[in-house]
Amino acid sequence: MDIITQLLLPGTLLFLVIGSVLGLFIGALPGLSATMGVAILTPMTFWLPPEQGLAMLISIYCTAIFAGGIPAILVNTPGTPASMVTAFDGYPLTLKGKGGLALGINAIYSGLGGIISVIFLILAAQPIAAFALHFGAAEYFALAVFGLSMMISISGKSIRKGIICGFLGLFIATVGLDPMTSTPRFTFDQTYLYDGVSFIPIMIGLFGIGEVFYQISSSGADFSRKNVKRKIGRILPLKKERKEMRKPFWFSALISPIIGAIPGAGGDIASIVTWEQSKRFSKGKKKEEYGKGSLGGLAATTTANNGVIGGAFTTMLTLGLPGDAVTAILIGSLMMYGMQPGPNLFLENPDIVHTIMGLLLMANILVIVIGLIGANLFSRIMLIRKEYIWLSVILFCVIGAYALNNSYFDVWIVLVCGIIGFLFRRLDYPLGPLILGLILGPMAEANFRRALVMSPDQPYAIFFTRPIALILLTIAVLSLCWPLFKKIMVLFRSNKQG
Repeated sequence: MDIITQLLLPGTLLFLVIGSVLGLFIGALPGLSATMGVAILTPMTFWLPPEQGLAMLISIYCTAIFAGGIPAILVNTPGTPASMVTAFDGYPLTLKGKGGLALGINAIYSGLGGIISVIFLILAAQPIAAFALHFGAAEYFALAVFGLSMMISISGKSIRKGIICGFLGLFIATVGLDPMTSTPRFTFDQTYLYDGVSFIPIMIGLFGIGEVFYQISSSGADFSRKNVKRKIGRILPLKKERKEMRKPFWFSALISPIIGAIPGAGGDIASIVTWEQSKRFSKGKKKEEYGKGSLGGLAATTTANNGVIGGAFTTMLTLGLPGDAVTAILIGSLMMYGMQPGPNLFLENPDIVHTIMGLLLMANILVIVIGLIGANLFSRIMLIRKEYIWLSVILFCVIGAYALNNSYFDVWIVLVCGIIGFLFRRLDYPLGPLILGLILGPMAEANFRRALVMSPDQPYAIFFTRPIALILLTIAVLSLCWPLFKKIMVLFRSNKQG
């Protein structure tokens, strides 16, 4: 009862709301991720009591992840890495005059995904943490390969073009210092390339600036005021639409906390995995709608965005290991308050554990409330003259890129990638596989080489003798071979009938 009283104190509620408002702006501004927002504002919580400081930081985390989907839906510019896949179906819905509905789905299912992940945290903290503890270098490599195998599903019409873009992303991921020997690779003696090329400026450039350039070049045709449906539309989904989204939602809600419990696997990986698997399980016309304005695809990705939060907190609270970059910062915040995350936290400070769980529930409920109240306001962006929207997107993209590292180099990356994104759009090359290669390439390479070092006598046997790694690699191979197998079966049936 004391925990409930603390959560409902005016001070706690005030900082919960303040954090949600700040998270809304941080997430909606391309480049300013939830990680950056929590890191920047953590020092402001030093003078606050633990429950109030954590209320502010947790609400920033939950709201910023959800808010990244707002620009992804309205202007095809993901606000955070986790919302990259949201643009696949969210933006096409906006072009169809259903921007309000897409924003409503983003708010409702992001909040519900977060709430279910917290319930999952409450009920299954120890089992999930124990499962995550079994992940070593071989398992992380297999997980990365499993993610990379989804290039096929997000390649659009041409698998060949998708694979080309994926390998381009993998190549860019090799720029920087070698993960094992720290030898410079493709840096051309430029010190600012030693840390590699951050995928966030590339993502902002490809999706944000590239989309603006494409719209400007197409302003006389595809994006004229006559052809683009700029009406807001309704916000709440109908019963029929909720039924269509039910299976993708529950699948994503159950899988996302498990992915979030794996250290280093955040909302970006979860959204890709759940979108691809939801598409795989869909049938007929519903499957063909994925990437063109599918409600099921949008529900799956938005659920996954916040659905990983409970899993990430599970790993942090029970093992003291960060589930993602944000929980790594929150570990420092807990230590600042004199508490060490880990198994002993449940024994020594059970009140703070219960407080965190309660704050997570309240923050995700607030996501739904703020999202639905503000959806009508957000969607009115489409009523603004398109020239003003283009200028604003370019401005926010440049500011967000510079704010990452206070570096003009990141701004140049955004502009160059904007030109590349425009050319890719013109030539019909998919951008998703490129970003996928950038995100998972370093993870795959580093853990592959670590796994080989761990098994010097039979270096490749480690991938086949560890059950989790073997299962993930098998699923990855099946995912890659399935389109070919399906095509062979169609040809076999047509020949048999002929």
